[in-house]
Amino acid sequence: MDEAVLDFEMPDPLDEEIEKLAEQHKVISEDDLVGKKANITYNDNLHALAMYLRIPTEKCNHRDKLSGPCPGAQPFRVTLKPRGTGVVMEWICSFGHMVWRWNSQPTLKFGMQSGDFMLSMNVLLSGNNYRKVAMLFKFMNMGMVAESTYFRTQDSYCIEPVQEYWEATRAEVIDCLHLKDHVVVLGDGRMDSPGHCAQYCTYTTIEQDSTDIVHIVSVDKRETNRNSVIMERECFVRTMDALLTEIKIKEVVTDAHSQITALLNPERGKYRAWGIHHSLDIWHAAKSLSKKLRRAGSIKNQTGILVWIKYIVNHFWYCSKQAANEEHFKMMWVGVLHHVRSIRGQMAFVIMNLLKRAVRISPGSFQVLRLTRH
Repeated sequence: MDEAVLDFEMPDPLDEEIEKLAEQHKVISEDDLVGKKANITYNDNLHALAMYLRIPTEKCNHRDKLSGPCPGAQPFRVTLKPRGTGVVMEWICSFGHMVWRWNSQPTLKFGMQSGDFMLSMNVLLSGNNYRKVAMLFKFMNMGMVAESTYFRTQDSYCIEPVQEYWEATRAEVIDCLHLKDHVVVLGDGRMDSPGHCAQYCTYTTIEQDSTDIVHIVSVDKRETNRNSVIMERECFVRTMDALLTEIKIKEVVTDAHSQITALLNPERGKYRAWGIHHSLDIWHAAKSLSKKLRRAGSIKNQTGILVWIKYIVNHFWYCSKQAANEEHFKMMWVGVLHHVRSIRGQMAFVIMNLLKRAVRISPGSFQVLRLTRH
């Protein structure tokens, strides 16, 4: 007893035998996550691999306050627990204590899996829809991020950086357009659903030469007294009011929207003082002409016109591109009758009536149809 040293703590032999297990990989910076390769794995394959592995500990490291260390030892039971887009494997001893846990994905600061974060972010950046992607994952029997987690991730991490990037990029585009004296912009609106029940309308405007987006505006139906018919008009007004203070717009290309046409009327329109030339998009006009021809070809004894639809529409594109004024356009446009007059007189009569409607233009100066598809 005189030779005993009792002033320091003796090591526990059990602690010396237990080796430290590797900690779960965590994401510290964006370099640990961005650009890393990912693959599709199957749970059965992971479980088979785990059964062949031997974790670097022979005994369970659980210690109870009353009974002391757990006597559980190898082999441990392996369980798989799906979690979002990943899976968590746990090694359980014979007494039900968890010896080690392994996650198939690195984790972020607050425990979020990196795959869940990247999927939520890239679904937004790629312009996809959550429910469609979720349906794809469902068909493949794969784990998917919960819808609530998806939207919370976007609100917390995605919306603000995307907004900052858009504002910086748009500022560079506007600075380049300041040097141009003749800026041609193209605009078109898109509803969130077809028909008169649309709730939102997004109007996008691009520049003709560079095809850069210069303005985006969204309007809720509640901002127009729940009248979805005038949502595109309201979007166009907000777009023009914003762009006219930033760049020199000399020409605007849109579809044949009657309300927008009225706003750009050179005599009575809201923007008549700016001297803006209004042109119609050839793609929309050709699409409307194709629909009219198909409707005419569905009538009895007029089905022969269906064979000519493709060629008539191509001729319409060519005339719109080459014509310099209204008279020139009409001379080239009615030339399509030379190709069909030898088939049936009735069909030529129908085509003539359709051609007259196609070149019928509202009073005022002739609006050249631009060869533009946006």
